[in-house]
Amino acid sequence: MKASDLYDLPESLGAFAPHFPAAAAPWTWLDAIGPALEAVLAAAPQSPLPPVPPGVHIEGGVVIGAGVKLPAHATIIGPAWIGPGTEIRPGAFIRGNVIIGANCVAGNSCEFKNCLLMDGVQVPHFSYVGDSILGNRAHLGAGVVLSNLRLDKKTVTVRTPDGVADTGLRKLGALLGEDAEVGCNAVLQPGVIMGRRALVMPTVAFAGYLPPATIARIRNPISTLPRRD
Repeated sequence: MKASDLYDLPESLGAFAPHFPAAAAPWTWLDAIGPALEAVLAAAPQSPLPPVPPGVHIEGGVVIGAGVKLPAHATIIGPAWIGPGTEIRPGAFIRGNVIIGANCVAGNSCEFKNCLLMDGVQVPHFSYVGDSILGNRAHLGAGVVLSNLRLDKKTVTVRTPDGVADTGLRKLGALLGEDAEVGCNAVLQPGVIMGRRALVMPTVAFAGYLPPATIARIRNPISTLPRRD
């Protein structure tokens, strides 16, 4: 499996392209996030930050693009790159090695760590995104958790159309293809790979590989009974 099977780095993140080869295995991009930020921030002109509300804490190397909407309160710890037109919502916690493309939503009370979000990604409410890559226009419903650490602390394996691979990574969340969606309160286990336009239904705990344009769901019967009070 190649990274280009899942996503294409958008033009807004073109400065990072040398660090994210399309022919590489998609999970290898995670280790490239830190070095990519270091190189791009070192080469970028040091422009001043836009006006920052008093309740927004920023530290370290942070680039904030034109038209980024900052909330009344949030924490942004660099290195981080926030693309133009992105909206940061109240309580967002961006805690290092985070690249966010153009016109994204980093939502209310969401936490982001060592992750790459491409253009148009929506993470609006109460989610954890760690050690993960979200392709263009991927969407997480409220309360989605991308779990990034196995309970036994062993390195994370992934399932692909080519078989099972040991990534060598102790922490690996999810790799979401372009236009993939995850419903509210779903949990993606470490090493999940979702193809383009794949969809995990709400409340599902999903593990493994979900092919493109495929839906993962669980259908349990619901019983009803009259109230007795």
